[in-house]
Amino acid sequence: LTRKLSSLPPLWVIKKHWDGTGSEASTPPGSPEPERANASGLEGALDRKKKKRGSLSSLYHGPGGAKLSKEVLNNITIFQRKQKKGTIDVWWLYDDGGLTLLLPYILTTRSNWSNCKLRIFALANRRDELDMEQRSMANLLSKFRIDYGDVIVIPDAMRKAKDSSKADFEALIEKFKTSDNTGDGVTLTETELLSQREKTNRHIRLREMLLENSMDANLIVMTLPMPRKGHVSASLYMAWLDYITKGMPPFLFVRGNQQSVLTFYS
Repeated sequence: LTRKLSSLPPLWVIKKHWDGTGSEASTPPGSPEPERANASGLEGALDRKKKKRGSLSSLYHGPGGAKLSKEVLNNITIFQRKQKKGTIDVWWLYDDGGLTLLLPYILTTRSNWSNCKLRIFALANRRDELDMEQRSMANLLSKFRIDYGDVIVIPDAMRKAKDSSKADFEALIEKFKTSDNTGDGVTLTETELLSQREKTNRHIRLREMLLENSMDANLIVMTLPMPRKGHVSASLYMAWLDYITKGMPPFLFVRGNQQSVLTFYS
C-alpha cells in the first residue's frame, strides 16, 4: 500500500488538472473545429438559397422580358415549397372516376403538403338531402381509404345568384357580346346567352360558394366543367372558368375520363 501511494502524483498536480489550468485540460483537442464546420455549413446553405432565388428570377420572365414580382414567382413555384398548416379544398362536383379526389390526396402524402388537411365539398340540390349526402360521402371516402379532415355538403347549389355577382359576370363578358346572331365561336350572341343562362347561373353561384368557404385554402382542386360541343362557344366557356377562379387561392381544375382510379378491393 505504501509503494502504491508513493507512485501517485503530487496533490498539486492533481488539483492543477482538475481545475483545468493544465495545458492539456485548457486546450481540449479539436474543440474549435465543429464550430467552424457549422459556420461554414450555414454560409453554404445561405449561398445556395440565394443562388436558387436568383436562378428562379432569371428563369421566369413576364411579357417582353419584364422581371416578375416575388408574389408571382411564389405562385409559380408553389409545388416546390413547404406549405404551412392549412387545407386543400376539393370541390368534387361530378363523378369523373375519382381523379379529382386522388390527386389532392397524393399531394398530402408528400412532405411539402403534409401539413395540409383535405376538405371535401359536394353539392346538394335540396336541403333535406344534406344529412344523407354527407353520410354517403363520408362512407365512400372511408372505403377508398382517403384520409380527410372534413366533409361539407352545400345545399341550394341551384339557387339564383345574387344581382351583384351577375353584374360582375356581365362586366367580364361585355366586350365579347355582339348583336349579330351568327356566332363565330369567339363572340357571344344573345341567343347563346339565353340558352345557357341556367348553366351560367350555376357557375356564378359556384363562385359565391367558393368565396364563402375556400378563400383561406392553401389550394383549391375542382372538377373541370365540360361544355357540350357545338352548344357553348369558347368565349363563354372560358368566361365561366375565369370568373370562378378570379382572385382565388391557387386553383387546379381536374377532369377524369370516367374510368375509376380509386378502388377499395386492392
